[in-house]
Amino acid sequence: MTSGPLQEIVAVLASPAAGNPSQYLFERAVEAAGLDLRIVTCDVAPERIGEALAGVAAMGFRGCLLAGPLRRAALHVVAAASPTARFAGGVGLVERTADGLAGHLTDGRGVVESLRAHLDPTGRHALVVGAGTTGRAVALELALAGAAGITVADPHEGLAEQLVADLAGLETAPATLLAWSDSLAVPPRVGIVVRATATAVTFADLRPEIVLADVSPAVGMPPEATAAGCCLVDGLEIRAVQAAIDFQSLTGVEADVEMLREALDEYLS
Repeated sequence: MTSGPLQEIVAVLASPAAGNPSQYLFERAVEAAGLDLRIVTCDVAPERIGEALAGVAAMGFRGCLLAGPLRRAALHVVAAASPTARFAGGVGLVERTADGLAGHLTDGRGVVESLRAHLDPTGRHALVVGAGTTGRAVALELALAGAAGITVADPHEGLAEQLVADLAGLETAPATLLAWSDSLAVPPRVGIVVRATATAVTFADLRPEIVLADVSPAVGMPPEATAAGCCLVDGLEIRAVQAAIDFQSLTGVEADVEMLREALDEYLS
């Protein structure tokens, strides 16, 4: 007798894994699409990411999602990394290919696609708050989307300066540095503000025409942005869009973003 096709597997690797909503979101999308796909979540120490990814390849998993410090550690383990992953310094999605494991980072795409539902970033100046892996990915995707300019702020001045220099090297959108303050004054030319850091910060000089996006689903929107009448793009929307991008990347099937947002809201509640 011959056995039927084995159920394909996607892994969620995190450190720590507790509280990561990816499996919950993917299972909802798998059910809606009627796919025969299993999602498993594993807690992996950063120093063992090489072994974990070797296991993903050896066992024939379709791919995996990475979270926390594993994202930076995996960049030096995958056989190939996308330009965005290399620029940002981290890998959030790994797919198994004929040439080995390929790493991608979809954080920036998730933010830009979420923004597109409210405005076209082309020709607009953006302020990116945070110059870590996510902030770098967001800044790159905004530059590629045709932003008129990108201003960067981060409490770690060296990270912000490096991101400005790296953006300048791309010769796409002009990049400038905004000195860090616990209350950042938004420059008059800025039309998009993206908070891509968990560091506490408030904003001054906000205007109704500004679109403010907050990457973290667990952090509430700045009350000063609500008071100023800004258009708000919250972390739930961004995370749902990114999950849909990841799901399509690994399965080839589109996922309902609104369904994913509702699922994420349920998970966090």
